Amino acid sequence: MPEVKVLSMAGKEVGKMDLSDKIFGAEVNAAVLHTAVVAYLSNQRQGTQSTLTRTEVSGGGKKPWRQKGSGRARQGSTRAPQWTHGGIALGPKPRLYKVKLNKKVKRVAMFSALSSKVQADEFIVIDKIETSEYSTKTMVKMLEAVNAGKKSLVVLPECDDKAIASLRNIEGVKVTQWNTINVYDILNCETLVAAQDAVNKIQEVYNA
Repeated sequence: MPEVKVLSMAGKEVGKMDLSDKIFGAEVNAAVLHTAVVAYLSNQRQGTQSTLTRTEVSGGGKKPWRQKGSGRARQGSTRAPQWTHGGIALGPKPRLYKVKLNKKVKRVAMFSALSSKVQADEFIVIDKIETSEYSTKTMVKMLEAVNAGKKSLVVLPECDDKAIASLRNIEGVKVTQWNTINVYDILNCETLVAAQDAVNKIQEVYNA
């Protein structure tokens, strides 16, 4: 069973915490992680790009010149793709990029991502992440005290407006709640910093 130190916001060790083998001690499955990341990035695409075809470009109703006798190539419309201001022949059209993963794959990917952070010693647990006022300086000091990387993901147990507003001003730091974490954000950060209550809730839900 993995064990991690529990730190205070000042960086001092205040205890230890046992982590679930199932969630934080799982074998890292690189193939499933790749599938989950590709699915996440695909689902971020809006798919709203669009170009006008020759039927959608205004104008071009009149044949530019007669079919024969002019010595030039026959043309039916000035809005054909080869003309300036003509339509686009094979341009993109709106489409869905959504990729669905089944529940088991999502869970394996999440366990692999969390376990990889524990194995790489990039997982930091803090007893409480809170501030009595909107203060980015307080959160900067906290991250420096616990030796968090410049690119960190901070996981909170609940929506805390003051903590969220103070953290999101820091360059390279992303803040989220325990129930909205995803595999991509976990793998994309140098350090995963989580409040102890957030870790408890993750273990409670995924061990159910």
